[in-house]
Amino acid sequence: MKKYLLMVGCVLLTLNLFAQTGLKTGETAPKFAAVDNAGKTLSLKSLLKSHKAVVLFFYRGQWCPYCNKQIKELQDSLQLLTGKGAYVVGVTPETGENINKTIDKTHASFSIIQDKGYTIMKAYQVNYTVDAELLGKLKNYGVDLEKNNGNTDHVLPVPATYVIDQSGKIIYVHFDKDYTKRASVKSILAVL
Repeated sequence: MKKYLLMVGCVLLTLNLFAQTGLKTGETAPKFAAVDNAGKTLSLKSLLKSHKAVVLFFYRGQWCPYCNKQIKELQDSLQLLTGKGAYVVGVTPETGENINKTIDKTHASFSIIQDKGYTIMKAYQVNYTVDAELLGKLKNYGVDLEKNNGNTDHVLPVPATYVIDQSGKIIYVHFDKDYTKRASVKSILAVL
């Protein structure tokens, strides 16, 4: 029952996403620099110097079953992705403590960045604010965004995926406001 209610809440969350459009294939990827969950400083510029491509994906939090499924699939295929020269990076608004919960659930061994000020999410045009009505419904389903993200502004990303080539161009985009639809590893591998 709780899982059903969480899915209903996620469906409602989708209704609030109409403002964002995400970036498009062929655009120059916005540069970013951040510290990942392991304390490693990452920058898009340096990652593209040492890797053929960067797979950059955005997820909402450890409370989202579809996010966890996507992360597990990326982890299960990590050798295939890195074998093609890709570096995988997840971006989320959730706190470091909750990133650790995500890692425990998914066994993710790639970099995950807490995007505290939403700088990366805004640059890639995937951020949106959950309205008060939906926030209350999510709380009723056991999802506390304030606790999960460590703030009170209720910003989440559209779960999007971008593949960026060595020239800094976006060569693949999966941007779908339907939270159940995610980039497949097969489609990511096809562009690497």
